Amino acid sequence: MSQPTPHQFAADGVNPDSVPYKTTSTGARMPAIGLGTFGSDHYSGESIAEAVKGAIEVGYRHIDCAAVYGNEHLVGQSLRHAMQNGVKREDLWITSKLWNDKHDEKDVIPACEHSLKDLQLDYLDLYLIHWPFPNYHAPGVEVTSRDPHARPYIHENFMKTWRQLEKLVDMGLVRHIGTSNMTIPKLTLLLRDTRIQPTATEMELHPHFQQPELFKFVVENSIIPIAFSPIGSPRRPERDRTDEDTVDMEDPLIVQIAQRLNVHPAIVCLKWAIQRGQVPIPFSTTRSHYLANLRCAVMEPLTDEEMMAITKIDKNCRLIKGQVFLWKEGQNWEDLWDVQGEITQA
Repeated sequence: MSQPTPHQFAADGVNPDSVPYKTTSTGARMPAIGLGTFGSDHYSGESIAEAVKGAIEVGYRHIDCAAVYGNEHLVGQSLRHAMQNGVKREDLWITSKLWNDKHDEKDVIPACEHSLKDLQLDYLDLYLIHWPFPNYHAPGVEVTSRDPHARPYIHENFMKTWRQLEKLVDMGLVRHIGTSNMTIPKLTLLLRDTRIQPTATEMELHPHFQQPELFKFVVENSIIPIAFSPIGSPRRPERDRTDEDTVDMEDPLIVQIAQRLNVHPAIVCLKWAIQRGQVPIPFSTTRSHYLANLRCAVMEPLTDEEMMAITKIDKNCRLIKGQVFLWKEGQNWEDLWDVQGEITQA
């Protein structure tokens, strides 16, 4: 049986060894920027899988996946291609997520095993509970859609799900576990009751939505913040858009910094994220874009003055509001996010 040839990344790519990383409590290295694989309503699974293949060739080693994206079986082919061409499994950081209809204790381990089979992997580096609500909705539904069996966050039930993630670590199927779309009150309870602490949490973070209190809480509790929608999610589904939404890449300060650096405003958003200490996972299927995104991890830093100025353009503008996860009529999307500092039950 022939041995795979040493992997050669593209001549115009970025040496993966030069990309900054975050160190987990286990000593593992999570690359400080990754490629997202959620194509919303606009991209085919095949085009996303091709982007994963190309991204690894230009130096990406962190790929963020999820069962609900419906493309893990295709992404798995790209991961297998990379490893057959010399990329070592231990050099990759692969994340997947448990979807809302798999929170029941009996469903968690089989759901993870299904993702592993699709991704053609023996283990995941990180497995997240995608949303803290077990409220299912079909892909592509309108923002007014509701699960007739929807429930609020019930901590005792969430912990039953979490215990199954801990078992996945014990089984060796998952190296690290974590959360997504959480709040300080929910994380406080989780940290109190876990046997295995969350390594990371995914949260919406971009210059117009900096979540300073949650960000500080996460960092102080040794949880790595992973930033989705890091450039403001310009291609998010129409159902997630409201008239009050703002556009980070059109902010005068972001544009001004981009002009100084002679880069696209998206690069400023990503560079800010990395320097701040969060791990952005931008999505793109265009080679020039995902390559530029990766290059920003090794480009000259923003100045201290620019970093400070960006803190002042936070507009508290949440773009991914999650309305479809509400559990009764007459609720506002803010009920999902515990804005009063307590878990919303009513």
